[in-house]
Amino acid sequence: MKNLNIRRRTILAGLMVSAAMAAMPAAAQDRASIKLGFIGPVSGGNAQQGLGARNGFLLAIEQANAAGYPYKIEPVALDDASDPQTGVSAAMKLVNDPQVVAAIGHWNSPVALATMPVFNRFQMPMIVWGAISPKITEQNLPEITRVTPTLVTENKPLAEWAATALGAKKIAIIADTSDYGTANTEAFEKFFTDAGGQIVGKDLFPVGTVDFRTTLTKLRETAPDAIYFGGVIAEAGILRKQMVEVGLKVPMIGISGFYDPEFITLAGEAAEGTMVSYPAAQSNPKLEKMYADYKARGFAEDTSPYTKYAYDATNILLTAIKETGIDDKQALAKAIRAIKYDGVLGETTFDTNGQTQIPIAIEIKEVHNGAWETRPE
Repeated sequence: MKNLNIRRRTILAGLMVSAAMAAMPAAAQDRASIKLGFIGPVSGGNAQQGLGARNGFLLAIEQANAAGYPYKIEPVALDDASDPQTGVSAAMKLVNDPQVVAAIGHWNSPVALATMPVFNRFQMPMIVWGAISPKITEQNLPEITRVTPTLVTENKPLAEWAATALGAKKIAIIADTSDYGTANTEAFEKFFTDAGGQIVGKDLFPVGTVDFRTTLTKLRETAPDAIYFGGVIAEAGILRKQMVEVGLKVPMIGISGFYDPEFITLAGEAAEGTMVSYPAAQSNPKLEKMYADYKARGFAEDTSPYTKYAYDATNILLTAIKETGIDDKQALAKAIRAIKYDGVLGETTFDTNGQTQIPIAIEIKEVHNGAWETRPE
């Protein structure tokens, strides 16, 4: 009798669970768990860029989960510290986790170039949300796409603007020796000379250089109208401060690699008047909604210029996964390349190399009264 009662209770409990399951939405019953990865600098001098992008990634995933996405998505956000070796370690962690389906990654081009072979070897799709070296998509690895413009796209209009609107006839180039720095140097030199300008100095330094004063002192003799810097935030801040210290009182210009409040913190009062190019803001209802949702979410960090790129990159992954499923990563990579996604950036499509085809116009950002502002045309 005792065993019979136990059996009855077991059957009754089973019926109750079945009834409860039947009352639940089908999506809640059937949602398998998957993971999506994020890699970017969330520590160190470039952390503001990475944290804003990471939060865009998290926001997209949280919204998908709340909306009943076919899979329950777990975010895996990893730090690359703007260091290629650290980035490769993070990439290896993602590709060796069987639940990670795809990833978005990297603000620094050298880090992206270091991790791409890892994603390629494991056939895991990865969308670049920040790094802008042309070499990234020139390699045409099928797993790699990019939602940001290349540095070539930014350097051409900047060089033409410098030669015309800024009125610079002679410019000296200082950059770092990374792929990012050398590519910037080559692109700006070509486009500025094509626009009728003259390059009067070209000096490249290792990443991490903290003293540019000898070179800057020599450059005073060539009397450049501006200094073009082809690197990122930490070195940019040091360079600008030392320009003022040695009396080289000309504008410093560059592309968006050091468009960050941290640059102003590092350069202090010397930051005033520094100018960078940045893809022009193209406001639309989806972008405004993303900013409102970000604010409502209450992230500890403000948005960065790359929040919107990471947000769309994540949603492109989610759209492609929903279409193809998770079992065939090669099919997923093809679906990403073939996508036409209407998001906060506008309508994103990719060329045959995986590079975004969204047309880019630039605006000039200038440090004025201790803050970045859009320079009047």
